[in-house]
Amino acid sequence: MRLWPRSLLGQVLLAVAVALLIAQAISAVLLYRSSEQRRESAILHSLAFRLESSQAERHERRERRIRQHDNDEDDDKRSSLTREKDKHDRRLPRALRLEITDKSPLADGEQRDLAREKALRTILSEEDARIGDLVVLSRDPHHDAAFARIAGTQFELPDGELVIAGLRLTDSDQWRVARVFARNGDQRALQTLVVQTAVLYLVLVGILALLLRRITRPLAALTNRVERFARSQDTEGQIEPTGPDDLRRLIAAHNAMEARIVAMLDEKDVMLGAIGHDLKTPLAALRVRIESVEDETERARMAAGIEDITRSLDDILSLARVGRASEPPERTDLGALAAAVVEEFEDMGQPVTLADGPRVVAPVHVTWARRALRNLVSNAVRYGGTAEVSLDREGNDAVLRVSDNGPGIPTDRIADMMEPFARGEASRNRETGGTGLGLTLARAIAEQHGGRLVLTNRPEGGLMAELRLPLG
Repeated sequence: MRLWPRSLLGQVLLAVAVALLIAQAISAVLLYRSSEQRRESAILHSLAFRLESSQAERHERRERRIRQHDNDEDDDKRSSLTREKDKHDRRLPRALRLEITDKSPLADGEQRDLAREKALRTILSEEDARIGDLVVLSRDPHHDAAFARIAGTQFELPDGELVIAGLRLTDSDQWRVARVFARNGDQRALQTLVVQTAVLYLVLVGILALLLRRITRPLAALTNRVERFARSQDTEGQIEPTGPDDLRRLIAAHNAMEARIVAMLDEKDVMLGAIGHDLKTPLAALRVRIESVEDETERARMAAGIEDITRSLDDILSLARVGRASEPPERTDLGALAAAVVEEFEDMGQPVTLADGPRVVAPVHVTWARRALRNLVSNAVRYGGTAEVSLDREGNDAVLRVSDNGPGIPTDRIADMMEPFARGEASRNRETGGTGLGLTLARAIAEQHGGRLVLTNRPEGGLMAELRLPLG
């Protein structure tokens, strides 16, 4: 399964979504740590406040005054909503907040909370408390003896723990035991962050998607146009410049470039037509004149030279015209096309065979495809003595293979052999070296169809040429 999208729109949106997710995750971690630090600070300062005798007494007197005022003024006026709030008040009853006892609150089997103990000692030391001994521990409130004494009353606690601190002053044998209820981490901040992230995704990614669509639509249209132009070299159907100014300028420049390319190709075709006419006409006249030569051997040699020049000229003109097909490709049975080419060579007495294969249909320019296959078979016969043609289907490609039993091509020269005028034999004799355009023309035809030509040396000896053409 592909996780990374192919399109520009998908890649940018995914990158933004991942970056936003990472940023929100970091924010959540920082918020959680800050919340925990505030929670711990509140617990420790509350314990310190209750353990200090003078502050604890002042706090108790202040609570009595407030409670007396509430009893006198508001007893008859409290609503049911206020009573419900009091019922679920999460503060511990006053009797549990500070207790004077003769023994340490640390029970057998319990562990001291050394981190909180160290922090609380620092706070008390800053207040000049006379610390003889200090114990801090955490306990389930339902397992606390003092809390058990009020169990079953109106007091209720949510999920959490009791943080208990016991302080014995240096001049006293009694312990001051303070309790603070610590609720479990508040999930509301996390929920808020999740909702915030969802809103950010909807707003940010949504707006970004709209902006990117304005960019990627013209790019997609331009890509399709380039692909069509590469196949047809036709200026019909040029797209109108749309999108941001940069893309408008790009599309306008591409349209102008297409027009210049087509103009140059038209000029090239006119020039090639003139060259072909100007060269073939005197060659034809020369072919007629050599008939007056009495020496038959010399006449045959001159005729062969003229024929060699004519064929070389045909190859050059064909190579120059590849890609300028006037008609669209036709869906063709490649098996029938290969059989027709093999039959041509068999009629000339050449040792060419066609292996059985599946029926494969592909869109091709028939004339050019036949020319490419004919060139490959001709090379195989010239250098290997025999040629075997086969047809196969591999994935989305139709593969026409031509194998021979010749000497093959040195590995370091395979790429060079597909360049113009490169030959396996140094002479210009068509019977041995040829003009060096056969493979070049076959490669150009394959690329015109969106395929490729592949040359490999066979392990058992000889060369295998593969003409790979897309099926659709």
